[in-house]
Amino acid sequence: MKQNREPTFRESVDLMFNRAVSAMDLPPGLEEKIRVCNATYTVRFGVRLRGGIQTFTGYRSVHSEHMEPVKGGIRFALAVTQDEVEALAALMTYKCALVEAPFGGSKGGLCIDPREYEEHELERITRRFAYELAKRDLINPSQNVPAPDMGTGEREMAWIADQYRRMNTTDINAYACVTGKPIHSGGIHGRVEATGRGVQYALQEFFRHPEDVATANLAGSLEGKRIVVQGLGNVGYHAAKFLSEEDGARITAIVERDGAIVDDNGLDVEAVRNWIGTHGGVEGYADGTYVPDGGSVLEKECDILIPAALEGVITTSNADRLNARLIIEAANGPVTAGADEILRQKGVVIIPDLYANAGGVTVSYFEWVKNLSHIRFGRMQRRQEEARHRLLVNELERLDRYLGDSWTMTPTFKDRYLKGADELELVRSGLDDTMRIAYQSMREVWHGRDDISDLRTAAYLVAIQRVALSYREKGL
Repeated sequence: MKQNREPTFRESVDLMFNRAVSAMDLPPGLEEKIRVCNATYTVRFGVRLRGGIQTFTGYRSVHSEHMEPVKGGIRFALAVTQDEVEALAALMTYKCALVEAPFGGSKGGLCIDPREYEEHELERITRRFAYELAKRDLINPSQNVPAPDMGTGEREMAWIADQYRRMNTTDINAYACVTGKPIHSGGIHGRVEATGRGVQYALQEFFRHPEDVATANLAGSLEGKRIVVQGLGNVGYHAAKFLSEEDGARITAIVERDGAIVDDNGLDVEAVRNWIGTHGGVEGYADGTYVPDGGSVLEKECDILIPAALEGVITTSNADRLNARLIIEAANGPVTAGADEILRQKGVVIIPDLYANAGGVTVSYFEWVKNLSHIRFGRMQRRQEEARHRLLVNELERLDRYLGDSWTMTPTFKDRYLKGADELELVRSGLDDTMRIAYQSMREVWHGRDDISDLRTAAYLVAIQRVALSYREKGL
């Protein structure tokens, strides 16, 4: 019997898009306009390294310009292809629409293994890539704003921002050309943790609705829930750390490139992270059981599975063996379209990437606004808040003295109440609000329509509807 071919990442995105639009009534031609990628630029450039010239291939794809600038990360990986970049750009369009970030969707990639190069070499490569994109306005504060992705981080964003400033010396908004920068280079507090923090807020919001929790055959809160995390990079690490330290969940397994570490009593996420940083993998970590076949640990019984690394790790070949009740996609496209069908038939609830990992672009939006306004969040209002709070505290202290032992303030109340919100607190507040509202918009469709049976289709439907409205207002 011939086995069906697994759909590619791009095909999976298109299949999920088609499933959503089949439940919509879009005007003729608008469905195709939203689906297709507007443009992809391929660049091949040479950099003199190690006594010779090395040629690199990079991409920048613009999926939709229903809003501008367009937004999306730049990843450095050997597996980067045009199809992958275009699929990721499409996801960015829908993701921004779902969380109401005023951007179109874009994505970039450079075919390179950054681990093979020294820092000074990587800087030369990154600056040249940025130059090739910027001179075509594929990096521009008002047209195309990149961000970190797999294989890139604050360091690379700082190089790109500086390269843009060198090319545009009179652009007062130059720092807004890219997000995910270090704090001292125009970044914002909370951006590094943003995607992982968004995963936490997404789960918190899911567990606020007992009806939804019951759909996943779960009950109660996040406390004590068994979680398997695949990939302890930036996103997986922060999600696991916050869920275990702040919500009382148990991280029972961590899957990495070289295998997995398992401990049903719960792993120390910080300790595992430090071990990986020192040794390059989880093998040899003492406080847990090492399993060489990390892929098999995805099938371990758990309450919540968090795939937080690459796309396509849950496929038709392993989906039927998964024993998670709830999957939250911290990575882009970790569940293929075929696997999604199998899991839905099994009754597994999937919180889709479209929503679950939108924390990064949400806080990138805050950073972009900060760069354009040229003032950090909280600078204008923080001390005024503290002054108003002090009026109340002074009155309570007077009451405290008057009533004596019959009534007294909690010892830490005064310090906590007087403190005005700083930038990090405001960023977290804005992200929490965004994740709550976006979930509720999906949930309304999920529970409000008989023909929508899963959160992914609901998310696509909400996002596509918003993109369609934007195009209609433009006269299309």
